[in-house]
Amino acid sequence: MSLLLDLPRALFAVSLAALWLSEWVGVSFRKYRRNGAEHEREGFNLVASATLTLLGLIIGFSFSMAISRYDQRKNLEEAEANAIGTEYVRADLLPAAEAAKVRVLLASYLGQRILFYKTRDEGELRQVDAATAQLQGDLWSLVRAAALAQPTPVIALAVSGMNDVLNSQGYTQAAWWNRIPTAAWGLMAAIAICSNLLIGYGVHGTGTKALLFIVLPLVVSISFFLIADIDSPRRGIIRVRPQNLESLSQSLQALPGGTK
Repeated sequence: MSLLLDLPRALFAVSLAALWLSEWVGVSFRKYRRNGAEHEREGFNLVASATLTLLGLIIGFSFSMAISRYDQRKNLEEAEANAIGTEYVRADLLPAAEAAKVRVLLASYLGQRILFYKTRDEGELRQVDAATAQLQGDLWSLVRAAALAQPTPVIALAVSGMNDVLNSQGYTQAAWWNRIPTAAWGLMAAIAICSNLLIGYGVHGTGTKALLFIVLPLVVSISFFLIADIDSPRRGIIRVRPQNLESLSQSLQALPGGTK
């Protein structure tokens, strides 16, 4: 199911088919109980209303969870851009030779971070992760060597800034792994199937109830699609654009001696 959650369009199609099938199962079951008593009808209406209300609440909470995670990814992208930009400026605190090397590596590192947000290909993503790890090691080695050679408070500022750069990447990666749990999706799907079974069982004839028979699976499937799309940082239509990182890259290129 985790693979399906990374493909919102496929999830929409599967959800729509499953929920429609659930309603038809409910319709088929009703054929064996055509003459329900009035008290049975009242009990059915109560259960159906409670189930639909629960489904609406679960979808609302799941949507809120997806939105909060999306906002977190946006905020951490901004934090990454601020950390890299700050360290680029603090590189002046290092000796001239190390400062020049740090700026070149930071420019390359910035490019890799932009690719991390843009790529959808798993193979390219592995290459980006490997290049990012290599650049992190090189950057830390430079500031560490400078700090050991001149352990002054000024150099410590550059070391602290580099530490923020490395930490911000880790926070971003953790946020991209922080998804709605698969178990929560399973429970939400089970409630949706039960709701559509009840709707299928209760629908007869034409009119409003027949319209509900058609609309409910579509509306629930669209809700699932929207939640999965927002919660999928790499495969969804709604994604975090690295606009702060791109703006920083343009600013660095505009500086005298900036990396092109």
